[in-house]
Amino acid sequence: MATIDFSETSAIVVGGGSGIGAATTLLLSELGSSVAIFDINAVAASGIADQVRNGRCEPYEVDVSHETELQAAVAAVVERRGAIDFLVNCAASFIAAGRDATKRDWDQALGVNIRGCASSVSAVSRHMPPGSAIVNLSSISAHIAQPNRWTYNATKAAIVEMTKCQALDLAPLGIRVNAVSPGWIWTPEVEKAANGDRKRWEAVWGKFHILGRLGEPGEVANAIAFLLSPSASFITATELMVDGGYLALSAEGSGQESRFASSH
Repeated sequence: MATIDFSETSAIVVGGGSGIGAATTLLLSELGSSVAIFDINAVAASGIADQVRNGRCEPYEVDVSHETELQAAVAAVVERRGAIDFLVNCAASFIAAGRDATKRDWDQALGVNIRGCASSVSAVSRHMPPGSAIVNLSSISAHIAQPNRWTYNATKAAIVEMTKCQALDLAPLGIRVNAVSPGWIWTPEVEKAANGDRKRWEAVWGKFHILGRLGEPGEVANAIAFLLSPSASFITATELMVDGGYLALSAEGSGQESRFASSH
């Protein structure tokens, strides 16, 4: 695989102010792309932009569930940068609710995770030349049952299917669209769930993965960069699992505690 060189390219990373989005922003900038961060948290977005040298990164305060804000931000990027080569949709509502989910819970989950992703692709793709690429962030939660997770899991599953439809519709324009589905990644949301105690909880959550650990945001960013690159030129409508073997692992776990483990 050729070394990735994104010189003379322009990217938008939605949700680029923290977690996987921040890691993706920093990596794309390092590889030479000029990156616009769209994030509802202006302070976080500015903090990431400040880490990028040579002025190749600009923060925009955007709530992607608000169409007018999104359209205005896209117009501003196009005016400043011209065509947009890459779009990465990392923004997410992490509301997890089940039978007791309120209308407000559903509106937020659908507004950010589904409508925000759809609106971003619709708006940005109109300014993308042939050879451009889009990556949407889904999750292992798109494929499994988890307690009290109707809102989050439903939207992540929808992103996988929407990615396929977007890939079909945008293929005649020379635009590829793929999805990445991470396993448990040490992001701010996971750190919050662990009350900052990574040593304790990684030992617990790491057992859900064949590799026996949680992933790093940068490891997902590497996969995203690959899918955006020319090395993935014949890959579209595909979901790439970056899950440390989470979905391949059965209820038996690693098998180390099974009485059959030593015979295989």
